[in-house]
Amino acid sequence: MRYKLTLFTASLFLLSLSPVSLANNDLPEIGTVGAGALTIEKEKQYGWAFNMMANQALPIIRDPVLNHYISELGQDIVSHSDSVKLPFKFFLVEDGDINAAAFLGGNVKINTGLFLYANTESELAGVIAHEIAHITQRHLARMLEQQALSNPTSMAALAGSILLTLVSPAAGLAALSTTVAVNIQSQINYTRSHEYEADRIGIQTLANAGFDPYGMANFFGKLAEKYKYASLPPQMLSTHPLPEARLSEARLRASRLKKGNVKNSIDYHLSKARITVRFHRLTAPALINQYQSQLQNKKYQFKEAAEYALALAYFKNDQFNKAKTINDQLIKDNPNNLFFIDLAADISLSTKHVQHAIDSLTSYEDRFPDNAVILLNLVVALKQDKQFVLADKKIEYFLRSHPGHILGRLIAIDLYKRMHEKAKEFAMKAEYLALLGRFKEASEEMSSALAYTENKLDQARYSAKIEQFKRDDIRLKALQDE
Repeated sequence: MRYKLTLFTASLFLLSLSPVSLANNDLPEIGTVGAGALTIEKEKQYGWAFNMMANQALPIIRDPVLNHYISELGQDIVSHSDSVKLPFKFFLVEDGDINAAAFLGGNVKINTGLFLYANTESELAGVIAHEIAHITQRHLARMLEQQALSNPTSMAALAGSILLTLVSPAAGLAALSTTVAVNIQSQINYTRSHEYEADRIGIQTLANAGFDPYGMANFFGKLAEKYKYASLPPQMLSTHPLPEARLSEARLRASRLKKGNVKNSIDYHLSKARITVRFHRLTAPALINQYQSQLQNKKYQFKEAAEYALALAYFKNDQFNKAKTINDQLIKDNPNNLFFIDLAADISLSTKHVQHAIDSLTSYEDRFPDNAVILLNLVVALKQDKQFVLADKKIEYFLRSHPGHILGRLIAIDLYKRMHEKAKEFAMKAEYLALLGRFKEASEEMSSALAYTENKLDQARYSAKIEQFKRDDIRLKALQDE
């Protein structure tokens, strides 16, 4: 199931489903944090639930290289933000619509369409900084607080309905239509005030983090101009209205900040190339022609990124030798770049040079401790070489420090299936299903694991997990039914 719903889309549903009211539209002071509506601890609970709903319903990209980049970028921006009260999580969704969204609990969703539309890292960072500001200023909590002013019993139901809409749009909208009664003009004004505040704080954060403070204004301005007369503008223009006054104010704020030495990481351009080749709908031959032309005409910001894109396109077209020739030179010039290391592993495994991949990845372990790109590639290589015991040791080590890693769980499930380790396979399936919020199924799988093991320690551990899944199922339903 692939649908496009975000936090602020949900807020717009509130508008479309509610009758017009002429009541007073006083707004709370913009500096408040909505503590009366939603405590930090309660917000963490909804963030926990959101993660499972997103894992189950959204086409999240499970690419360790891209995830490493977007997490590093996001956390860098967060480290330069004020009022950070929640841990942040950034994830990419395979969705061509130009949009990003913030949700409760520090979750920030970034569509691949947004990634591809930005021309510079500062533009992408500007949008992320804007979304981070929505979270640090607790804008959804404020929306819930505003709603509670007109209907004190609706705050929890509204939060639960927005969460439910992520799982089932029809059910969620039905819930919203029965729980929401809001002054439309007040809600519009309130949402606009959130956007201005997110701009103001985001631009300052952007500059603090070493990016071009014009990045946000440039991106939004370019977007508004391109879709000025479009009958179907991108989702971002619906959820983030861009009147000229807002753009002018954003540019004015940027002009007052020192630009300095602006960051423009090559990894952003490598990420853009990877998304274009691996998640775009262009054919491999078309991509090869596109990047050959860019290199011939020198139409690039970083030559290495265009070369990497061409190597990926050759790989996609099963022209492994051509991909290897380009990537070998890239990795020679920049031996610690994870994009090039990952592609080298892919080429080695695709050409049956498994031991070469194992040797190369093993040499990187000390330089990149606990890194998903290195460790997961190594586990896959060891599995392909039937070195199951060592692969098991590596994946167990990785999952101890990354318990919520979906791809890691899927790799482990396949490994234990090949090893004919039924107890471990069922237990890992249970852990995977729990990450999707499917706790009843998780309990059933863990019960199967319990039946297959004679190890007393594992029996105790599996039994404890079953009890935990039961508690988590009750906890999740309580949040959905509030």
